[in-house]
Amino acid sequence: MAQIKNKLDKESLVKILKGAGIAGGAVALLYILQWLTTCDFGPYTAVVVGVLSVIINAIREFRKGEIGE
Repeated sequence: MAQIKNKLDKESLVKILKGAGIAGGAVALLYILQWLTTCDFGPYTAVVVGVLSVIINAIREFRKGEIGE
C-alpha cells in the first residue's frame, strides 16, 4: 500500500515506533555502558548513541529472515 500524503497509516506508525525503539534502546544501552565502565563520553555522547543505534538496527536486520536461508 502506498503512503498517502499528510496521513499516517498503520504501517507508517509501526515504522515510526520501531525507529523510536531503536533510538531509545541506544540511549538505554549507552547509560548501561556508562554505568558498567564508569566511562563518560562527554561531548561524544551523541556520536556514541548514533553508532549504537546503527549497531542495534544492523543486529535487528541480521536476525530478520527465514530459518534455513
